[in-house]
Amino acid sequence: MAYEDVLSSYEKFEFTYGPWTRPVYRKGSGPAVIVIHEMPGLHPLVVRFADRVAEAGMTVFCPSLFGKPGKPVSRGYALTTMLGAICIHREFNVWSSDKSSPIVDWLRALARQAHAECGGKGVGAVGMCFTGGFALAMMTEPAVVAPVLSQPSMPAVAGSERRAAGFDASPAEVACARRRFDEEGLSLLGLRYKSDVLVPDARWETYKRTFGDKFESIELSDEDAAPAMIPPHSVLTLHLKEDGPSKAAEQRTIQFFKERTGA
Repeated sequence: MAYEDVLSSYEKFEFTYGPWTRPVYRKGSGPAVIVIHEMPGLHPLVVRFADRVAEAGMTVFCPSLFGKPGKPVSRGYALTTMLGAICIHREFNVWSSDKSSPIVDWLRALARQAHAECGGKGVGAVGMCFTGGFALAMMTEPAVVAPVLSQPSMPAVAGSERRAAGFDASPAEVACARRRFDEEGLSLLGLRYKSDVLVPDARWETYKRTFGDKFESIELSDEDAAPAMIPPHSVLTLHLKEDGPSKAAEQRTIQFFKERTGA
C-alpha cells in the first residue's frame, strides 16, 4: 500500500514559517498536542501513538520534518535519514550542547496556530529521539504548557562527556522554562530506558538537577520493552508493550497532556 495510507484518517496541510514549509497531519478534536516524530520519520508506530492521543479527546498535529510520511522503520531507512539530517539539513542541531535546533522556531509557530484554532489551556508537545528535546526548547512559546521528552538523544554523544551531560536547549530557553514552571505551575515529563546509551545517565541527571521536582522522570528497564530491531530505546513506539510499565508510561503521557491542556 502507499505509505501515506496509514495517515488516511488525517487532514493534511502545508505549514510555512520563516524559511521552512513542512506537511502537517491533523486529527481529532479538543486542545492541541504536537507529536514530533523520531528518526527515521513519521512512521506507523508514531501514527499509532498520535491516534491514541486523538482518541483521548485531543487534536493531534503531526509535522513531517524528515523522512517519508507513513513509511515503516527499517535499518537502511533509519541510517539514510540520519545521515541526511546530519549532513544536509541546517535546521537541525546534532552536535552542540546548550543550543536548540533552528526548526524549533517553526514548531513554536505551529503551536501558536494550533492553540488559536483548538483552544484549551494550551498546547502539549512531545519530541522523540532525534527530536526528543524539542518540546523543552518550545517552552519559550507561551501556548506550550505540556512538554514531554521521550528518549531525548541530542546532542549526539560520540565520546564527549560535555555532550553526554548536555541537552539541546539554550540557557535562555532553559531559564524561560524554569520560570514558567514556577510561575504557572507547569512541569516537564521525561521518558527513557535506563540502559539506553543514546540517552546517557549524565544527561538524565542534568535534567533532574536543572528542574528538580518539576521534572517527572519515568525510567524503564529492558524487560519492560517489546522486542524490536534495536536495543530498548523508543518508549512510545517501537518498544511499547501493550501491558506493564511500558504501557503505563504511554498512558501517563496521554494523561499529562489531558491535565495540562484541559482536555
